[in-house]
Amino acid sequence: MSADDALRALPSSVEIFDTTLRDGAQFEGISLTVDDKLRVAEQLEYLGVRWIEGGYPQANPKDAEFFARAPKELKLSTAELVAFGSTRRPAGKVDVDPTLAALIEAGTSTACIVGKSWDFHVIEALRTTLDEGVAMVAESVAFLKREGLRVFFDAEHFFDGYKANAEFALRVLEAAMVNGADCVVLCDTNGGSLPHEVQRITGEVVSFLGPNTAVGIHTQNDTGCAAANSIAAVLGGATQVQGTVNGYGERTGNANLMTVIPDLTLKLGVATLPEGHLERLTVVSHRVAELVNLPPHPADPFVGQSAFAHKGGLHTSALGRAGGATYEHIDPAVVGNHTRVLVSDLGGRAGMAMKAEEFGVEIDAKTSGELSEQLKTLESEGWLFESADASLELRMRRAAGWVQDFFEVVSYEVTSVHHESDSKISVATTAAATVRIGGETITATGEGNGPVNALDSALRAALTDAHPSLARIHLTDFKVRVVDGGAATGAVVRVLIDSTNGDRVWTTVGVDSNVIEASWQALIDSLQFGLLHAGE
Repeated sequence: MSADDALRALPSSVEIFDTTLRDGAQFEGISLTVDDKLRVAEQLEYLGVRWIEGGYPQANPKDAEFFARAPKELKLSTAELVAFGSTRRPAGKVDVDPTLAALIEAGTSTACIVGKSWDFHVIEALRTTLDEGVAMVAESVAFLKREGLRVFFDAEHFFDGYKANAEFALRVLEAAMVNGADCVVLCDTNGGSLPHEVQRITGEVVSFLGPNTAVGIHTQNDTGCAAANSIAAVLGGATQVQGTVNGYGERTGNANLMTVIPDLTLKLGVATLPEGHLERLTVVSHRVAELVNLPPHPADPFVGQSAFAHKGGLHTSALGRAGGATYEHIDPAVVGNHTRVLVSDLGGRAGMAMKAEEFGVEIDAKTSGELSEQLKTLESEGWLFESADASLELRMRRAAGWVQDFFEVVSYEVTSVHHESDSKISVATTAAATVRIGGETITATGEGNGPVNALDSALRAALTDAHPSLARIHLTDFKVRVVDGGAATGAVVRVLIDSTNGDRVWTTVGVDSNVIEASWQALIDSLQFGLLHAGE
């Protein structure tokens, strides 16, 4: 099939099958409680996916609890829950198989079962015959259909199996189909296939099974092609796409639905989500990242913080003159993201002016030019403002004539005592901060598990009476990087502090050869920025 023929044969829509709660949960570093799984499912419903694979109820008590609680605690209108399992065991009976029984007891309307479609796995892993491998699929699908379930069949290792023995791989699919499977899903389980192979093989399967059989695609990212392979399968005729939020999954992950969904909809015109839901993509990506306790990847297409960020002077200048179309392939708002201009030593006046407009700060051309030159000098000394918008905004406001009157720093002092006794080590850190507020000088002390924590405690003790909104401001992350490693322990260090007030997150920066001084600079900026945007 030519490329033009494939485009003409594209389906008008595909169903999005999310497996974040099952396959995605196998990603290294993810460990979800039942409450976590329920909250992620809420986000998937909000996004508008068609199917939510909730887990493997026979595999562990946690997934069984999820399916027991879901009907009462989840309000699903767009999505339906799917319980995952496997075919009956070799030489077993479907009516006494514990996995199939658990799928029925899960109480969902739909089950997705996995079975072997690679002859190598049937013979070597299951230690049974190819005929028995086909019978396991056929009998399991038929049993679940008799129990009134909608059944999706995941053909494990399908692409490897098809390349090795196409006749057997197709026999497995046919056995699932003739026994009532509502969709047969082609799985690139080892993630080793490439897009041209996936499109060709999917097209051959669709042709073999006929137009009335729904075919799905499930890809892993071991070659970095999971998203491309999913799109290739749709070009080959697949109408269900399985994947995960942010590409979470075993080893290198699954197809990233945050990439596949907009590629299909915006680039190929294939409907994936309900009308108006595509703009929820970025916020759902970030909310799920928070729920699984992993940082969002800034360079992710469409939803990443850097997806529409511009740093080079040529780029920012063109953006200022002609808008986002000059260097952005879509309007970021379509997927809930936005254009960002990064101010650095690679930028110029145009970028500085655009950044000031983003912050709502009025600066003239002369000030813009002076700021641009100042930042180039500071960045050569180790400062980094592209990752610290809050510190940059404060510098812009000061250059425009703003004078903060929240507090004036007088001094600070930090003491750490390290004590060893009977092989036990204890470290106590205290700090004192002196500030001036409205002509009154205030000194307060604080304790912490390190100098930054202690300084933060001391500052809050000194400031909270005058600025009660500080109670909502919290430090969430602290990063230190050596800027000049050649100076060894005397090197200049850069400190980045992330803070939040519950509604927004901001980053501030400090640079010095003394890590405590660099931390103090970033901390002061963080509190002043928080007070500024609290309306004080």
